Amino acid sequence: MEDKKTNNVRFNITMVLIYIVGIILLIRLFNLQIVHGEEYREESNTRLTRESTLKAARGSILDSSGNKLVSTTVEYNVEIYKTKIDSETLNKSLLLFAQTLEANGDRYVDEFPIKINPYTYSGNNFESWKKANKISENATEEEAFNFFKNRYKVSTDSLENDRRVITLRYAIELNGYSSTRSVTIAKNIGTVTRDTLNVMSENYPGISTSSKPTTKYNYGELASHILGYVGPISDNELKTNPDYDMNDYIGKAGVEKVFEKYLKGTDGIRQVDMSVEGVVTDEYVSKEAISGSDVVLTIDAELQKAAEKALADDIYNMQTGRLSGARKADQGAAVVINIKTGEILAMASYPNYNPALFTDGISTTNWNNYLNDSRHPLVNKAISDISAPGSTFKMVTALAGLQSGAINTNTYISCKGKYTYFDTYQPWCWNRGGHGAQNVTSAIEHSCNYFFYETGRVTGIDNLAATATSLGLGQKTGIELPDEAQGNLACPATIAAGDVWAAGYTIQAAIGQLYNSFSPVQMAKYTAMIANGGKNLDVTIIKSINNPDGTQVSRNDINTYVNQKLGITGNSGSDIDISWENMNAIKAGMKGVTSDDGGTAVQYFRNFNIQVGGKTGSATTAYGTNSWFVGFAPFDNPEIAVAVYVKNGAHGAYTAPVARDIFAQYFGMNNTTITEDTTATGEMFAVR
Repeated sequence: MEDKKTNNVRFNITMVLIYIVGIILLIRLFNLQIVHGEEYREESNTRLTRESTLKAARGSILDSSGNKLVSTTVEYNVEIYKTKIDSETLNKSLLLFAQTLEANGDRYVDEFPIKINPYTYSGNNFESWKKANKISENATEEEAFNFFKNRYKVSTDSLENDRRVITLRYAIELNGYSSTRSVTIAKNIGTVTRDTLNVMSENYPGISTSSKPTTKYNYGELASHILGYVGPISDNELKTNPDYDMNDYIGKAGVEKVFEKYLKGTDGIRQVDMSVEGVVTDEYVSKEAISGSDVVLTIDAELQKAAEKALADDIYNMQTGRLSGARKADQGAAVVINIKTGEILAMASYPNYNPALFTDGISTTNWNNYLNDSRHPLVNKAISDISAPGSTFKMVTALAGLQSGAINTNTYISCKGKYTYFDTYQPWCWNRGGHGAQNVTSAIEHSCNYFFYETGRVTGIDNLAATATSLGLGQKTGIELPDEAQGNLACPATIAAGDVWAAGYTIQAAIGQLYNSFSPVQMAKYTAMIANGGKNLDVTIIKSINNPDGTQVSRNDINTYVNQKLGITGNSGSDIDISWENMNAIKAGMKGVTSDDGGTAVQYFRNFNIQVGGKTGSATTAYGTNSWFVGFAPFDNPEIAVAVYVKNGAHGAYTAPVARDIFAQYFGMNNTTITEDTTATGEMFAVR
């Protein structure tokens, strides 16, 4: 009985509360619709809310020391929305806007092709432009100007002011605007202009400022082929990237392209409240933008700078004849790799290009200049250019011979100049007088072709190809950059269609000729594996990817993503099981190249403060002779390996100064104390 009374009380209380709430809601509704209805309707009719995208900042690209190679800066732009003001008021506000920008040293959009004082047309085709704008075909430039003056009802105190207004009205008409769709009429304005427009918005109806993150390349052209560039998204890119809009920017090359997924942030939403007269009444962010992840590279900015300078200086010295006779050399590459980790410490490609030119859409003139440049500045020659390696391949032949048992460290072959084993193909050693008796160490030091002809023949092409494959040659390294070339390894499986592996092919392949063609990054990896005793390396240029929340993307996730993005199936090469004695015999020959009087690069490393193992190479091609140098240092405890390639460089020794300067930078040496013999004749370096 007591429980029943309690329940009745609770029910009654509940019902009372419901009635009270209902009454309050009715009163509130009456207040909104009847008492203040007219007031709120009027406010609603006189206020417009515009929603726009708040662009997220792209992630930065940093070097291994944390220097920001690419970062994001804020650019302030000006937008205009359509309002209910009349044409005369609009013209007055646009004139004031133009004068405000000019007074502060800023620019507004100027796509109107008629100039004044004198009247001239600056577009592509005057007749077509007049037809498109329904202007009389017989109209002069002045008459065309007056056509737009009448069209926009422009009437100011000077011809200059007339053009200011017409220019902005033309931009608005050309791009189309509405009360919800804005047109950008000025880009990258200064903070003084921004503050003036915001504080005195009643003088600039329909006009509001917005911030836009923009990509900045802080070191100019440095590492341009690694970094790549961004640009406005194309129609085709929009089709394959549904999460983007037509105003977005996207990575087009290099790291910017490959890691677009991580670098691009998540956009937010910005709200702008305006009266119908166009006065901004409120501005706020309804959804915060989230910046992209930072990509940290393995390269060192200072070493990269030194590598690029050394390569450019070397090519200049070749062209001007400082290195014994003028050469046609005008392009090349240099790669520096950590022999223990496979990390790329520097990667230079000559010539560079300016990535900043692409950010807002490259001009036709600049694009054609790059496209028509015979040096192909947009191509990353470190990974995309391939060439026969010449004598720098001889360590492969030596390794294959020693591993297969075809030769040993005590095998001596007498170089007689001309190799006469075959009746139909009898090539010469570069030293036609002959080197005399050579073992594997002295043959590498002197770059004796005869020794490697014979070693290649007795070793066999199958053993040569297997060793080169283990060293990653003729295969993509899997570096995290687009457009890596695979190259080609000379063997029966890769010869041209219809060709037969003929007598003499094997000995040509043994000295790095025939169908052998490798990229500088492949050559750097191969040299690093010689230096580290045959341990395979996973070549990489990515150190880490750091998310905005402080977490890092796992290495496994990075590898999976890159493999899928670039179509890579896995790492190239494999560990090589070689005895300490055999590997040391090869490395001793490389040491002799840079330190003994008979070495082919000794003149560039004489009096150098550390011992270097190296090898020169001159590769004969259909268009000339390419030059190579590969090396590692310090000799007794190697840390880095270097591969240098110059197209049409003539002699391998001529590329040695690039490696020398790179070693000097890496080991903190003083370049000014290094001396070289610049009077050496070309005949000294005529090695293959």
